[in-house]
Amino acid sequence: MTTLAALWLPILLAAVAVFIVSSLVHMVLQIHCGDYRKLPNEEAVLAAMRQNGVGAGQFMFPHCNSMKEFGSPEMQAKMKQGPLGTLVVRGPDGCNMGKALGQWFVFCIVVGVFVAYLTGLACAPGADGMRVFRISATVALLGYGFSSVCDSIWKGVSWSTTMKFLFDGLLYAVSTAAVFAWMWPAAA
Repeated sequence: MTTLAALWLPILLAAVAVFIVSSLVHMVLQIHCGDYRKLPNEEAVLAAMRQNGVGAGQFMFPHCNSMKEFGSPEMQAKMKQGPLGTLVVRGPDGCNMGKALGQWFVFCIVVGVFVAYLTGLACAPGADGMRVFRISATVALLGYGFSSVCDSIWKGVSWSTTMKFLFDGLLYAVSTAAVFAWMWPAAA
């Protein structure tokens, strides 16, 4: 077993590596540019939302408050008529890139802590680098890649978008694993 205290440097360096790789994915590769589309008649939709006081929050439409209401003929008619969807509305600070990047970096550290914890349980100091790589890559992929699958299952996010996020997660997992394999403590 390897303690978390012995892995603080790989945790931080892995977070930095993932932060850099994610920046390259989003600014150079730009594979997520087509993930969102513009609403038809966007100005009229936005005006209607403002007029009706739609503020920050998560919305589902058509909305029902219970499974009983969901099964009602009226709700079923609304669902057949469509459209169906979920909508996330951000507040005025919703595009604060500095805040989002800060939260992303903290998330990278949290994933790194879990990678360190589980890999540390499985690998002693001086463990084979390939074993460290495989275990840490698997844990990191679970943390970075599979978090978006539920969005396709439950929120209707397209599977092609989720596949792109899984690809991102794979890149982040390989980056994390490379750092952990490289920085793994030697045997005492």
